[in-house]
Amino acid sequence: MKFNLLEGRHLKDIASIVGSDRISTGISNLELHSRDQSQHPPSLPEAVVWPVNRTEVSDILRYANRHLIPVTGWGSGTSLEGNPIPVFNGLVLDFSLMNKIIEIRESDFQADVEPGLAYQDLNEKLRHKGLFFPPDPGARATIGGMIANNASGIRTVRYGSTRANILRLTVVLADGEVLEMGCRASKTSSGYDLINSFIGSEGTLGIVVDATVRLRGWPEEFSTATVNFGDVETAGKAVFEIMRSGIEPASLELLAPECISVINREKKLGMEVSPTLFIEFHGASGKQLEYVMGIANEICEGLDCYDFRQGIERKEREELLNARYELAEMIRRSHPGCSHIVIDVAVPISAYPEIISMARSESRNAGIPGYTFGHAGDGNLHLVFMGKTGDEKEWDIIDMISKRIVETAISLGGTATGEHGVGIGKRGFMKAEHGRSLVWMKKIKDLYDPNGILNPGKIFP
Repeated sequence: MKFNLLEGRHLKDIASIVGSDRISTGISNLELHSRDQSQHPPSLPEAVVWPVNRTEVSDILRYANRHLIPVTGWGSGTSLEGNPIPVFNGLVLDFSLMNKIIEIRESDFQADVEPGLAYQDLNEKLRHKGLFFPPDPGARATIGGMIANNASGIRTVRYGSTRANILRLTVVLADGEVLEMGCRASKTSSGYDLINSFIGSEGTLGIVVDATVRLRGWPEEFSTATVNFGDVETAGKAVFEIMRSGIEPASLELLAPECISVINREKKLGMEVSPTLFIEFHGASGKQLEYVMGIANEICEGLDCYDFRQGIERKEREELLNARYELAEMIRRSHPGCSHIVIDVAVPISAYPEIISMARSESRNAGIPGYTFGHAGDGNLHLVFMGKTGDEKEWDIIDMISKRIVETAISLGGTATGEHGVGIGKRGFMKAEHGRSLVWMKKIKDLYDPNGILNPGKIFP
C-alpha cells in the first residue's frame, strides 16, 4: 500500500477539525510518539493529534482514509513489541485528552470509560466503592491500549485478561463509521462476537473511543505466600500441580533467583535468593483461605520446597507486588550500556516446566544475562535478555535464542505472545502459529480497513 505524505493543506484541514492547539508537528512531540518501551527502532510520525471525542476521531479517520494517510492510535506508549510505533509515519492519535470515566454503575458492576483513561486511575476511583477492574499489566497503561493488546497481568489467572472484562465497545472504522458492539448484559448469545475481533487487534481494524468494562468486588479476605525451591524447573512443576488441584489462586507468579537478587538490591527486601513462587488467594472468609493455602502448602512440600512462608502482612504484600511490577525497569537499570528484549510466550500449563527449562538452558549456554519470571498460573513466561548496545554479534545471538524459544512455545501448542501483542517483534511468527487462519485475519483486516491506513506494518508478516 502506498500512502501519501502529509502536506500543508492536510495539516490545515485536520486543524480545522480539532483546532490548531491540538495538532503538532513539533519535533519534541514527534519524538515522544516515535517509540514505545521496546528495543525496536523509532519512527517519527508527521503529526500528532489530540482528539477529545468520537466525532473528532470519526472526522479525522474519514479524512485520512480519503487521502491515504496512515493513522496510529496512541495510549501511553508502554507497549513492548513496537505496537504503537508509526512505522509508516503519518498521523498519531494521542488519546490522553479522552481520559474520562463516563459512568460507574455499581449495581451492575460496570463502568463506561474513554480509551485514554489509565486503569490505575479507574481503580483509584473505584477503591472507595469496594470494586476494581481486574487486568493489571503493571505499567501505567491506558484502557484503550489494554484493549488493543488484550493486556493481562498478575491477576489474570483468576479474573482473566482484558478480553474477559470488556462488555461493550464503540469503535471508529477507517472510513469514519462509528460502530457500537456488545451489550451491558453479563452474557449474550446474540449474533457474531465482533468485540473479540477488535480486542487484541492493536488498532489495525478500528479505533476504540469508549468501552463498558466489567468490574469485580474486592475480596473480603486475601492470603499470600512466598515459596522457595531448589531450582526453577521444580517451581514450574509446582505451578502445574497447584493449577491442576483446582484451588484457583488469584495470583501465581514465578521469580527466578536472578530476579530476586535485583529486587533485594533495589528494594532492600531481604528475600531468600532462590526460585520463588508468589501465591495469593482471594476469598470470602479466612477459613476458606486457610483451607486452600493448606492444599498449596502440601503440594509444594511434596515437591521439596524448603520454605513455605504464608501470612504475609499487607504492607509487605504491597512491597512485593510493587517490586514485581517494577522488575523489568530494575533489570534495565542493573545493566548500564545495554539494551533489552522481553520474550513473552505462553504455553499450556502442563508444558510450563519444559519451556522454563529450555529457555534457561539457552540463556546459560549463550552466557548472556537473562532474567526469568512470569505469570506462571496461566502459562505465561517472560525472559529479559540484556545485550550490549550496538554489539551486533551479541544481538545476533540474542535474536537467535529468542527465535528458538518462541518456536518451541508454538510447537508445544502455545503462542508467540502471551500478553504483549504482535506489533513489530512477533510478525514473523504469525504464519507458523496461525497457518491458514492468518489468511482469514487478513481478509477481515481488508474488510474493515480496505486502504490499510490503520496502524500499518503490524501483525502481518
